[in-house]
Amino acid sequence: MPDIADSIESMEQLATVWRVMVLDRDPQADVRDLPGIAVRWADCRFAFWNCVTLTEQGADAGLVKRRLGEAAEIMRSKERPGFLWVFEDLLDEEARAGLGDAAGRAGLQYAFPGTGMAGDLLPLAEPAHPDLAFVRVTTDEQLRAFADINSLAYGFPSEDGRDGLGQSVMWKTQVHAYLGVRDDGTPVSCAATVEAEGRLFVLLVATDPDWQRHGYGEAVTRKALYEGGRATGLTRATLHATAAGAPVYPRIGFQPNSPMHFFALKD
Repeated sequence: MPDIADSIESMEQLATVWRVMVLDRDPQADVRDLPGIAVRWADCRFAFWNCVTLTEQGADAGLVKRRLGEAAEIMRSKERPGFLWVFEDLLDEEARAGLGDAAGRAGLQYAFPGTGMAGDLLPLAEPAHPDLAFVRVTTDEQLRAFADINSLAYGFPSEDGRDGLGQSVMWKTQVHAYLGVRDDGTPVSCAATVEAEGRLFVLLVATDPDWQRHGYGEAVTRKALYEGGRATGLTRATLHATAAGAPVYPRIGFQPNSPMHFFALKD
């Protein structure tokens, strides 16, 4: 049986961190905690900042059907597309088995999988990579590079990433955001950490597709964790991994805990 406490932690970390990120993007953003649904929606071009998630524990099939319909209605009311995040282990067995069909009836389509991960892994040793220098994001130019790497890695237009991050002061001052930069000055990877309710949350890890499979993503993630841990003194870290990143994080010390499903509105 899955440990539901891990899934609760993963869902609560999403709600906590995305509240901060979305309100940083737009202080007037739709940030609400409704019965069974957390809304964190900036309605911007960067789709990851447009998020709703189911929050109830042990939800049965009937309740999940209702919440999926409500979530889809919220998403349809917005100008920009985004995702519904579902933490599988928060659902009961029947609801998990019928999730895909119920989502389809609500007008949602499966987009991609994810995995919640956590670990009591800090402090880490100071990282190094023979190809990279690590540069903290403190300027507009560096923040644009961070956004552009994410856009490239996730298949977004560059304008989308810049719309999500480009005007932020917080990302240049409070977030431990790092670039991995090659000897010729080319930024090729990025990762960030931010404090969230006694944990260090890892987000927006990405590597330029032209430079993948060189260990750059792992190296810059270790740097963001190392510096975030030094600054905060925290020992536990959490993240939400895509399929591409999932094999990397256990090497750092993360343990997979909560299977996740991302849904978008049907075309």
